[in-house]
Amino acid sequence: MLPRLLLFVIVLALLGAVLLIGLQPGDAPRVSGVVEADEIRVGSLLGGRVAQVLVVEGQAVVRGEVLVELEPHDLLARVSEARARLAERRAVLSRLESGFRPEEVAQASARCQQLQAQLEKLENGPRPQEIAAARAEADWAQAQLDLDRHAFERTRQLFEAGKTTQLEMDRAHKAVDASVALQRVRSEQLALLLEGSRNEDIAAAKAALAEAVAARQLLQAGYRSEELVQARSAVEAAVAALQAVSVLIEELSIRAPIDGLVEAVDLREGDLISPQAPVVSIADTSRLWLRAFVPENRLDLQLGQQLEISVDSFPERRFHGELSFIARQAEFSPRNVQTADARSQLVFRVKIEIVEGRALLRPGTNADVWLPPAPEPAP
Repeated sequence: MLPRLLLFVIVLALLGAVLLIGLQPGDAPRVSGVVEADEIRVGSLLGGRVAQVLVVEGQAVVRGEVLVELEPHDLLARVSEARARLAERRAVLSRLESGFRPEEVAQASARCQQLQAQLEKLENGPRPQEIAAARAEADWAQAQLDLDRHAFERTRQLFEAGKTTQLEMDRAHKAVDASVALQRVRSEQLALLLEGSRNEDIAAAKAALAEAVAARQLLQAGYRSEELVQARSAVEAAVAALQAVSVLIEELSIRAPIDGLVEAVDLREGDLISPQAPVVSIADTSRLWLRAFVPENRLDLQLGQQLEISVDSFPERRFHGELSFIARQAEFSPRNVQTADARSQLVFRVKIEIVEGRALLRPGTNADVWLPPAPEPAP
């Protein structure tokens, strides 16, 4: 009987020792934490009135999926205006790059030829045939004058003899005056032809020809490089303006930037949202991690170390995680630690990346991180 009682006492003592060891501060084999995920708050740079809300809380979304649509207001008209302005400036640039039309250059060349011919005509003066014709007309006018004078003299003699009237006398006198005027005109015309073109006419013809040649060269050379640079800059400015309006159009559709889970959305059609204000929260379920606090006396951990994680939802299963962060500064309570027992309450914040089980675990789930066994104390 005594050996059985002694054995029972020994067993109780061993159980008490094990329980006492398990209750020692900092020797717990696990620490608790919460599964977390990065949260992205999505909004629009534009803001405006909500046209459609296409997601609900808890809905899984993929990258690029439209979450909320905003009303366009005048943006569509602004896009059309920007496109028209771009087309206009591209047309101007194309015209400048192509230069002047061949018909315009040919017209300028013909004008130069015409003025060149006029200049040569002035420089060469009248042709011999023209001078001969003018001299012949002058001689004829002189002969007609001589004839009219002879007729006048005969009429005068007859008038003095009383054999003709005063009317005939007047007619003869008028004929002489007309012949004198005609002879003077023909003589002046001959003198002009013999003198040739005036220097002023030749100078004016040369100036007109030079102007026409310069105009043709301008057409052949095309537009100035500065005009082309200005036109290209105008096109670039129009492209930038169209892109800016297009960006605003894209901001009318608030899209998911990542694959994730909609955490919060509190919008209705017709609501007004401010520019750059977050309207939808998305949890990045592709990357889950666990935040926990490890006692100072269990800080024999290394970055990259593999740890097991358990949750109440899957009591028979362990998930794998990797230690990615250990805080450099401890946290403790109470604030002033003076004793060795109190120092055992110091904890360090750690972060464990969940490597396996992301499809099953959800943000906000309570979880336990199982620490490796504590090292044996030195003898």
